[in-house]
Amino acid sequence: MATKTQLQTGKHKSLFSFDNSYARLPERFFQRILPVPVEKPKLVDFNQILFEELGLYAQNYLGTTGAEIFAGNLIPSGAEPIALAYAGHQFGNFVPQLGDGRAILLGEIIDKKNKRWDIQLKGSGQTSFSRSGDGRAALGPVMREYILSEALNALGISTNRTLAFVTTGESVSREIVLPGAILTRLASSHVRVGTFQFFLVRNDLEALKLLAEYVIDRLYPGARDASNPYLGLFKCVCDSQASLVASWMQIGFIHGVMNTDNMAISGETLDYGPCAFLDNYDVNAVYSSIDSFGRYAFGNQASIAQWNLARFAECLLPLFDHDKVKGFSALTEALEHFSEQFEEYWVSGMCKKIGLTKSIKIGDKGLIEQLLSIMQEYQADYTLVFRKLSDVLDPDSDINILSSMFSGNVEISNWVKKWRLRLAKEPDDLIQIGSKMRETNPLFIPRNHLVERAIKVAMENDDFSEMKRLCKILIHPYREQPEFGSYMQPPKPEEKVFQTFCGT
Repeated sequence: MATKTQLQTGKHKSLFSFDNSYARLPERFFQRILPVPVEKPKLVDFNQILFEELGLYAQNYLGTTGAEIFAGNLIPSGAEPIALAYAGHQFGNFVPQLGDGRAILLGEIIDKKNKRWDIQLKGSGQTSFSRSGDGRAALGPVMREYILSEALNALGISTNRTLAFVTTGESVSREIVLPGAILTRLASSHVRVGTFQFFLVRNDLEALKLLAEYVIDRLYPGARDASNPYLGLFKCVCDSQASLVASWMQIGFIHGVMNTDNMAISGETLDYGPCAFLDNYDVNAVYSSIDSFGRYAFGNQASIAQWNLARFAECLLPLFDHDKVKGFSALTEALEHFSEQFEEYWVSGMCKKIGLTKSIKIGDKGLIEQLLSIMQEYQADYTLVFRKLSDVLDPDSDINILSSMFSGNVEISNWVKKWRLRLAKEPDDLIQIGSKMRETNPLFIPRNHLVERAIKVAMENDDFSEMKRLCKILIHPYREQPEFGSYMQPPKPEEKVFQTFCGT
């Protein structure tokens, strides 16, 4: 068994320069604990682009040293490993203690742009929050998070990032025995709505205030300018969540498990469990095997985000010392504004997808909703419909390029006529509009069958070439890549994925 050691930095420029602000909070915010060593760690992949963005020397993390670091067998000097405490509503049911049951925050670093990042190992062994879990992660979910998180980043969606992942040489037992892996995850912060709930349920107002002050200083310093900084914080978080969920909806992403412990205060996509991308458009789509009643269906994501934010407001209300009634009224008003914020972000983004970029006009939302309704009726592919719209801008273009996706039905032809009339009111010409649409609507997304194929090949053959090929394609989602044409196509009937599974 590997042993815990300290990796001394000396003069090496390659190692992390930690500044661990969360570890300076009171001890009840976390548990100090080392990762559990693994037998035979092997570095499968590391994110060269992200290393460069962080100002790190990737070549010095290759081989055995990198494998040992990213497995948690070697602890870099300056790290202060901790497992974070939090609670949360899971599928609407409150659990007063959850916490990092299979993840350990090594510490925080500051990149070349002065941005602070958490560095977390996911699958690093049991903590006091593990309950009956083994604290480990299986290879499939680790690969899924790596592929999906970096794909969302390339699509311009706020998300945690993946720095590297290793296989452990050990097995984990789920429904079946599976190979184990550990993911190294970066996020602006791992504070969640559930982190606040952890202290609210314990009536620990001192900790609530410390946490709120910490989040303001780290993530939303502009909230200090508000007449009440806690109200300012709440408004900032509402805005970041409205923007995030709207971006998910615009790209056809389903998070799958929007529990309050999975909602990051930073407004980043966090905790990729049974997530998926739409193939055919379906507002009621559910992929998660644990979402039996469709609570987190594609079309419910905005309303669930608002529900989660209501739980966050409950946590902040005790901090309104002098006038709880006034505080309740102000938080309620901000919460009710969320629907309007979300719609503004969603309509604006969807207008860009159909080439309307200069100003939103009366009727634009209805035009979008009509297209989505037709797509729902004919089960048209969400990604390719929007991409192919840029090919039928001109009245002289062949409408069959698009209408074949709707069984040639006249409904889509009639919609295209209305759309072209609306485009005529745009100041840009059709060439400019088409160019902007192709920069907005991707050709390549991490389709579920492609992700599952990459995972299957890796698990059955210890072959990660398909995963690496897919990642290489997905970092350029808007670019024409003719040599990878098959990767932009919807699944064949026998390739369709109907369920995705949580890593635990």
